[in-house]
Amino acid sequence: MAGVSNNQRKAPFGPEERINFELVLVVVGMESELVLHNGGCHCKKVRWKVQAPTSVIAWKCNCSDCSMRGNVHFVVPHQRCELLGDSDQFITTYTFGTHTAKHTFCKVCGITSFYTPQSNPDGIAVTRACLDPGTLSHVEIRNFDGKNWEDFCDQSGIALQSKIQMAFTREDYH
Repeated sequence: MAGVSNNQRKAPFGPEERINFELVLVVVGMESELVLHNGGCHCKKVRWKVQAPTSVIAWKCNCSDCSMRGNVHFVVPHQRCELLGDSDQFITTYTFGTHTAKHTFCKVCGITSFYTPQSNPDGIAVTRACLDPGTLSHVEIRNFDGKNWEDFCDQSGIALQSKIQMAFTREDYH
């Protein structure tokens, strides 16, 4: 890691031991290079960028909201998303049920280009169709049983997609 010497790194092997490690960021589900993806709504009042792999797992959900919108989305950690310009002035939010999911959409054109899903309240669901073209190399679409989301959420693995995982490679320790 830049700016951190080996002497400053703390390893879980005891006070006298050191470990050199490489930090690898992985978005669970697909392994590929992380790039910046830009996107937004139809009228371009809401614009954002997200850092995500070039190859993603997208979810086609059959819950009452997603099925009405025809939504297919992929999930990224919240800290990998950024609204651009004055986009926040053009966003409004709809909630229902438990109010955990935050269905954000543009006040002008009505498009939901991203939202906070109930399955991943610590993440952002990016609407695949709202991405600017050219940054995705592969999209695997999986069905998500949103009508029975409580039962399906754990077995689908979707909740892990908003987590940043760290993988450590032990090069040497002494």
